Amino acid sequence: MAAARSHPPVVRRALLAALAASLATPAASAPGDRQPITLITPFTPGAPPDIVARILAEGLQKRLGQPVVVDNRPGASGNIGAGLAARAAPDGRTLLVHTTTLAMNPGLYATLPYDPVASFAPVAALTEVDYALVLHPSGGADLAEFVARARARPEGLNYASPGIGTPHHLVMELFEREGGLRLLHVPYRGTAGAVTGVLTGEVQAMFMPVSGAAELLRGSPLRAAAVAGPARLALLPGTPTLAESGLPGVTMRDWFGLFAPAATPADTLARLNEATNAVLSSPEAAQALQAQGYGILGGTAEAFGRRLAADLERWGSLVREAGITADGGTR
Repeated sequence: MAAARSHPPVVRRALLAALAASLATPAASAPGDRQPITLITPFTPGAPPDIVARILAEGLQKRLGQPVVVDNRPGASGNIGAGLAARAAPDGRTLLVHTTTLAMNPGLYATLPYDPVASFAPVAALTEVDYALVLHPSGGADLAEFVARARARPEGLNYASPGIGTPHHLVMELFEREGGLRLLHVPYRGTAGAVTGVLTGEVQAMFMPVSGAAELLRGSPLRAAAVAGPARLALLPGTPTLAESGLPGVTMRDWFGLFAPAATPADTLARLNEATNAVLSSPEAAQALQAQGYGILGGTAEAFGRRLAADLERWGSLVREAGITADGGTR
């Protein structure tokens, strides 16, 4: 099992807040008669997007001088929470913290309770995290051995994901396409089951965020075979990139971003963007995020909107070509 490690103070507070959120409603956290800003996070308390949201909430509360609470609304790959945010009043009091999944879901679901472009106004990109390919020893000692075994036995090796259409799944689809491989996908119902599967050798491989991979590798038989990013990482020293291994098209940088409902006034969006960038550049928040393996983003709303548009095209194209749907069927 992975060895315990000490988390930075902001992360410890975020984890405690996540626990409290599972026991109380967000409205109970609002002091006095001031209406709080609510950050809808369509994932469970304690999940990476939730941790990022709580670090952001703490910083925004200080800078804006009003309560900021996190409302976890998990389900349907983030669609439930995103749908709620899309229907919220465009007054700057209800915001959405989402991930690259927002750009993946339109190709996976026949209908959605929102439009990723028309329903939201980008506020700012928050953070990003690279993915790593993690192998059980039964899959091979390194990337070259894993690829050789996969080529020798089409669908003879399998890999885990937390579910169909998750980033973990789609980056492996990229890996198969670029490497000319055929692997067997084993979609679990959540990250915990997928991680257990690769730890026990029930599956041979899994792509996962480097923050989780680095923690998992401590004291386990698993090894990181490659990083699906543009450069090697301090969290996984000595692990090559897939580009170095001849697969430059296999990249996965999962972003976390802040959105407002469409029609939110421009001056409100500008105020939120300025405050968000101030939080991300603060030493305390930056240290807490970077300690978890997250790269700090920030920047303009326009730049974030362009990244969303590019990812909608990229992942939509992959999903269409592979014929993937959220229920496991094909289109």
